[in-house]
Amino acid sequence: MNWQNAIITRIETLSPRVKSFFFRRPEPFSFRPGQHVLLRLTAPDGYRAQRSYSIASAPGLGTAEELELAIERFDDGEVSPFMHDVAQVEDEIEIGGPIGGHFNWSPEDGGPVLFIGGGSGVAPFMSMLRHRAAIVSQVPVVLVFSARLREDLLFFDELSKLAASGDGFSLMVALTREAGAHPFRAGRIDTEFIAGIVGAMKMPVRQVMICGSHPFVETAAEGTIAAGIDPAIIKTERYGATDVQAEVRRLAGALKR
Repeated sequence: MNWQNAIITRIETLSPRVKSFFFRRPEPFSFRPGQHVLLRLTAPDGYRAQRSYSIASAPGLGTAEELELAIERFDDGEVSPFMHDVAQVEDEIEIGGPIGGHFNWSPEDGGPVLFIGGGSGVAPFMSMLRHRAAIVSQVPVVLVFSARLREDLLFFDELSKLAASGDGFSLMVALTREAGAHPFRAGRIDTEFIAGIVGAMKMPVRQVMICGSHPFVETAAEGTIAAGIDPAIIKTERYGATDVQAEVRRLAGALKR
């Protein structure tokens, strides 16, 4: 593992529970969209805590000069409370990586592609979509973004601009707990909703990628398979997951019985 002491260059609030932290590293590295890094904290007594975060920034044309991590605060976490409450611009934080060779996608991999993100699970898709925009790709991509409230729609302005560019990217939003009026889907993502999106795509879906919490990924994967998608083209990544493809196979087997 390659560890570097990266410097926080800026911090942006994305939602009440999510902040983006931008890091400058002494040795910029290359990464694939969808990869993640380890962020490690060391206490004065030597105790270490680390957490994996998907990279939200695009890899750039060679090596990325600045790294963006969208960090959601979990009150019982060891790393996120420190980052939200203590970390400041110019602080040094240990970052290791990049790691992860499973949940990756670049326009060169082809499409159409269906992304399904829940909450901060949209972060790796931001890296993929930013890279797609940077190389002026027109590979068809649909992002289904599910959040609890409108204020939880991370990167929404940027995603809306990308969707309005007419380059083959579409954005579908679902809000599960928003009480006020809004133009998005109300309620959770289900089989019928996913089937409608897949049916509206002009060509057969080449790959489906799902990222979010454990319950979200399980529900979305089950709905996607029930909508007729071959489990073999589904990739999943969830918070704290170990064998995500095994879960997709389990769901596929359960639906066949």
